[in-house]
Amino acid sequence: MKLAEVEDHMVKALEAAQRSFNTIRTGRANTSLLDRIIVEYYGSQMHLKALANISTPDSTTIAIQPFDRNTLNIIEKAILMSDIGLTPNNDGSVIRLNIPPLTSDRRKELVKQVAKLAEDGKVAVRNIRRDAIDSIRKQEKSSEFSKDESADLQDSVQKLTDKYIAKIDEALAVKEKDITTV
Repeated sequence: MKLAEVEDHMVKALEAAQRSFNTIRTGRANTSLLDRIIVEYYGSQMHLKALANISTPDSTTIAIQPFDRNTLNIIEKAILMSDIGLTPNNDGSVIRLNIPPLTSDRRKELVKQVAKLAEDGKVAVRNIRRDAIDSIRKQEKSSEFSKDESADLQDSVQKLTDKYIAKIDEALAVKEKDITTV
């Protein structure tokens, strides 16, 4: 396994962790809250973004304007059935989601949830490290690498691991600050 490959996998793990952070509600309107919402449309599953223009007119409102007015009710139903915990207001042409302020207890719950997502990201990075080091050791046993080359590569993999775990920690700190800021 090449170092560039290892780093590419770690970048993907970091990006996945950041995407999962974005799905956590912070008390401010953010269109990424709706990223996971799937709408049943003419017998097929479609992402909400494919069916509507989503915007944030102010810091506490998300506006969803369907491209086709006939989809208003099915979009509203999909939002109600989702796990985002918001109630849509349908005015006949636009669906509005009002983001209520978070209570201190809810903020604490969200911080724990984000910390778990960060830990999942770190575990993914560590698994990539483990696979890379196993690969390096196998190549050392088959005499593709000398002991010195193997040790250098393992050291490089560890440095990459430390770098990406630190980046996940930075993203976690930013998200926690975002959640706890009133």
